Amino acid sequence: MNEQTTHDEVNFPQHYCRGGIEPLDFIESNNLDFLTGNVIKYVFRAPHKNGKQDILKARFYLERILEAYALKEQDLD
Repeated sequence: MNEQTTHDEVNFPQHYCRGGIEPLDFIESNNLDFLTGNVIKYVFRAPHKNGKQDILKARFYLERILEAYALKEQDLD
């Protein structure tokens, strides 16, 4: 068994090793910013780790993104 297939909670936590791509790899390959990356991360892991708590964390980051858009819209007015 190689290192990636063994249980490794630091480098390959089980709640991120589903669906063929880890959220970090998806985030990096799409050059997503911190806030958007966290939304992806928490939504992805919610069913396999903390459920509702992770969805609430994702909502926190979504709200920050919405605040940033609102500020940009104000600057354009």
